[in-house]
Amino acid sequence: MEMSANYTSFVAVGDSFTEGMSDLLPDGSYRGWADLLAARLAARAPGFRYANLAVRGKLIGQIVDEQVPAAAGMRADLVTLVGGLNDALRPSCDMGRVRGLLEEAVATLAPSCRQLVLMRSPGREGPVLARFRPRMEELFAAVDAVAAEHGALVVDLYGSGALGDPRLWDPDRLHLTAEGHRRVAEAVWQTLGLAAEDDWRTPLPPALPVRWAARRAEDLRFARRHLGPWVGRRLTGRSSGDGLPAKRPELLPYEPPREPGGPSHRPVSGAGGPSLPGPGDPPREPPYEPPASPGGLS
Repeated sequence: MEMSANYTSFVAVGDSFTEGMSDLLPDGSYRGWADLLAARLAARAPGFRYANLAVRGKLIGQIVDEQVPAAAGMRADLVTLVGGLNDALRPSCDMGRVRGLLEEAVATLAPSCRQLVLMRSPGREGPVLARFRPRMEELFAAVDAVAAEHGALVVDLYGSGALGDPRLWDPDRLHLTAEGHRRVAEAVWQTLGLAAEDDWRTPLPPALPVRWAARRAEDLRFARRHLGPWVGRRLTGRSSGDGLPAKRPELLPYEPPREPGGPSHRPVSGAGGPSLPGPGDPPREPPYEPPASPGGLS
């Protein structure tokens, strides 16, 4: 049984994860879990409105300064906030300051909406997760604590082994694929108490073994296309989001994107809204090749 009434408006706040990288549409824009969730919620509520204030690369202080006041002023039914991970992944990070800013954001957003949703972000299995795991878990402990204090829901993506599968991550190793974003949308949907379409925690089928030479070649491509530019931005104090506007800066009626060759989503029986194809469905777009400017690590 569904525990929640319809939501008539939704504002998403955050960084590249909420902007939708790397769920690339044919026109070069990004879709992502927040757009997918908005589409499903819109199917339940005529006149549904949606804003997405997320910008790639934003630190928690920038989110608090640039997005939180605007989101609070929109007085939406539903607000999602995901931030702080870009801070935690930097070589030097004051986690006390990050916790304080997170608390400030939640204290502002929670009274402004009917339901605030926070997340424990997913982590791709590998050396980066191993290195930064203590900071990430410190951040997620703060998320749990502030959510309990202000009555926010928490979507535990970090605790799902399935979302750690490298096959659900883009070649930049920092952003989810389209299927990864679909699973996140489903996880939020279920956390809101809405009827499940499927089990987003289901592991992918066992992976075929990859030869050592192929793994090393992929590592070299990653270093050249993504790691090098990311390190360069860190050294110069730049971000991939510098100068970019919010994805959907105004709370306006939702209109689904139109893709060449048909509708952007297939209808889902019993879920009350649209969704992406599952892992076994045929692909609808060419393999992703990250663009030089908007793609890459945040």
